[in-house]
Amino acid sequence: MKSGQKRTVAGDGIHLTAEELIALRPRCHALRLPMKQAAASALAGAYRSRFRGRGVDFLESRNYQPGDDIRNMDWRVTARTGRPHTKVFQEERERPVLIVLDASPSLYFGTRQRLKSVIAGQMAAAVAWAAVRRGDRIGGFLFSPGRHRELRPAGGRRGAMRMIQGLVEWLEPQGNDLNLTEPLSVALERVRHAVRPGSLVVVISDFFGLDEDCNRHLSRLHQHNDIIGCQVLDAAEYRLPAGRYPISDGKDAAVLDMGLGESRKRYDSMVQRHTEEPRRMFQKHQCGWFILHTHDDPVDVLGRELRLLVGRPG
Repeated sequence: MKSGQKRTVAGDGIHLTAEELIALRPRCHALRLPMKQAAASALAGAYRSRFRGRGVDFLESRNYQPGDDIRNMDWRVTARTGRPHTKVFQEERERPVLIVLDASPSLYFGTRQRLKSVIAGQMAAAVAWAAVRRGDRIGGFLFSPGRHRELRPAGGRRGAMRMIQGLVEWLEPQGNDLNLTEPLSVALERVRHAVRPGSLVVVISDFFGLDEDCNRHLSRLHQHNDIIGCQVLDAAEYRLPAGRYPISDGKDAAVLDMGLGESRKRYDSMVQRHTEEPRRMFQKHQCGWFILHTHDDPVDVLGRELRLLVGRPG
């Protein structure tokens, strides 16, 4: 940057900047991320674990006492000593919140204010600020075809800033090969084998890479975690006015004539499948779901959707 040149917080809609993501922080303080059970106490940490023996640390074994949960019996120590023992656990003080961001080539598209990649990064940053504000640890799995990056959960401002730096670097258009494709199930499988039980997992994608294997991975993920899906869309992907549009897949080119009834019918059918299939898949497994448009305010959308998700039955 040249001397005297003024730095701006707002990006250009194509490239993410750390400044614009940091600027979201004050607006995210009131956001309330969903959890399955109420907090045990302010001193004990933000959340009580959803699962017996999951999301908790083993503390010790002690002699069994009347009223202890028999499911926590330490059978090895019991067999060795000849006296009944039970396991004692200490609950985690912080819950991991993991952002799974699918930066497939189709994310680098936009006709309203910004690229989908930019609004996706802004949403991820808003989730990060909301998480650390509530005392959670924020981490991420960043994916694009042929490569991935894992950010281990960390708390406080350090965790949020590491996420922001990762987002800015990962979502730079020039840093990605836009000719490669890979199904979303590849990313979800990696997440499933690496995520710690009891986490909140937020999947941000346009879901063009959705395949049937995603069904299995979502089912497994939801067994021990809370899952929220966020589909990123641009208005041109679901509402095209009549006209002739040059289109290309990077190799071949054609013209889409939306003035023709048959072309319009096929396009509308494709749009319906693209928006309905991922929603049905996530809701089938009782996961949260919402849509984010490139012209939306990400903090406003997250706040509205979280109020609905927090209020829904567990």
